[in-house]
Amino acid sequence: MSHEINSIAYVGEKPWHGLGNILPKDQPIEVWAKAAGMEWHIQQAPLEFKAGREKDAPFVTYEGQQVLYRSDTLKPLSVVSKDYHLVQPKAVLEFFRGLVETQGYELETAGCLRGGRRFWALARMREVMHLPGDDSVEGYLLLATSCDGTLATSVIPTSIRVVCQNTLHATLENIGIRIPHSRAFDAEYVKSNLGMAKAQWESYVDLMTKASRTKITKQEAIRFFQLALHGEASDGPQETVKLKRKRALEAVQRLYDGAGKGAALASSKNTVWGALNALTQFSDHERKTRTEDTRLSSAWFGAGARLKQNALEFSMFMVDQTAAV
Repeated sequence: MSHEINSIAYVGEKPWHGLGNILPKDQPIEVWAKAAGMEWHIQQAPLEFKAGREKDAPFVTYEGQQVLYRSDTLKPLSVVSKDYHLVQPKAVLEFFRGLVETQGYELETAGCLRGGRRFWALARMREVMHLPGDDSVEGYLLLATSCDGTLATSVIPTSIRVVCQNTLHATLENIGIRIPHSRAFDAEYVKSNLGMAKAQWESYVDLMTKASRTKITKQEAIRFFQLALHGEASDGPQETVKLKRKRALEAVQRLYDGAGKGAALASSKNTVWGALNALTQFSDHERKTRTEDTRLSSAWFGAGARLKQNALEFSMFMVDQTAAV
């Protein structure tokens, strides 16, 4: 599929991926649902197949399986078991209704991917991380799910660095809340546990603050990039690295050495935080993808997200290693 995004809505400045329908602030959930293309419902039907090539061959029901399809276009979405628990597109937006009305959350973007197989909403929390050199990072909450088994219903603390709009899911072990589709999504249960998410955000702030103060050498930064990008480090000449890997490594190094947004800030120059943001900028803005919509899908749910996860884990390791010296 050349285009991953079917519809997306946002408020405020145009998102870093440059996609979507702009909305005024403080719109009701119903307006969001229409603008984000999330008014339709997931319908279910028994899975049947034609038992033979003859014109009068009978249709047979495949017991235990069902077809999911869109109520608006009737296009099929996936085949799942009858035990698969659905989360409807509008339910993702409804999750945020009370948080917006009573706790000051602000919906900023929502939409559908892969023909409606994945959908999400992202809301700004009242959490801001301040780092040296007037560097600031704002806290968000992402709720995303799927109807094809590729993504559990996930409520994940997420950060966006103001200076460059790099996104980084705080997806370390035990961060966020994930509900497999073998269980029903209980929105009230998740909301009752958002205090845990706030505590996780505070731990994340502590880690990133330490990362912004942890100095590293150029060689340490290169090894960081090699490990995050390729899962291995090489002390040999870069000519021995495959061309594609070499180009990715060189691109991240350029961002880290000054070409990246915010690279010259005190929080970033020669620090673990600077190395982490070079990798996240590479994932969100520089890494080659077919289109901007596939870039968003990759940065949030695919190869880009895995790259940032690797980088975040190596950041933790480097901070802990430096503290132990």
